[in-house]
Amino acid sequence: MTPSADARPYHHGNLRTALLEAAERRLAEHGADAIALRDLAREIGVSHAAPRRHFADRQALLDALAISGFARLDERLRAAVDDAAADSSSRMRAVASTYTRFATENASLLDLMYTSKHRPGGEVILEAAEAPFSLLSDLIEQGQRENTLTCEDLTGSATVLFASLHGIATMINGGFVPAAQLEGLTEIAVTQFLQAAGPAPVADQR
Repeated sequence: MTPSADARPYHHGNLRTALLEAAERRLAEHGADAIALRDLAREIGVSHAAPRRHFADRQALLDALAISGFARLDERLRAAVDDAAADSSSRMRAVASTYTRFATENASLLDLMYTSKHRPGGEVILEAAEAPFSLLSDLIEQGQRENTLTCEDLTGSATVLFASLHGIATMINGGFVPAAQLEGLTEIAVTQFLQAAGPAPVADQR
């Protein structure tokens, strides 16, 4: 028999983490509208009041989930940089591949991450988003120092590359492009960016 709300424990070994994990599962299966603190408490097996020890309301939980998503994305991107060769081109390819994989493996979470940072009061989420996306600018700056990239508009160049990668992931998530094309399209996007932003070819003097 399911215990009543009053009979459920108030404490949990790691309630905050458990709530975020349960919320992410529900997000992936049913969407953000299906997430409610009371339902998550029932699923975890704590009293309906227990989640409010960590999240004042449903929006606070969704914001924390978005912030956690950006932190995980940042961690994966920086690990990809560490594992790649030291030149900017190799690192950019690694970051691009890691981003599009994350975006297609966590489609619902990614959608929440982006929509949350633009709502009123979402400044803390916008701040969390800056860490992973500053990485592209850092790599473009590295390419400029290596003289493999000559683009002058750093922000614009990073935005164009990100838009290409995010567009690929969005098309795959929407079923417009087969998932099997993910790596190939990502490679094309990075290659074309590097060619367009690289030094002009030396004219044949013959």
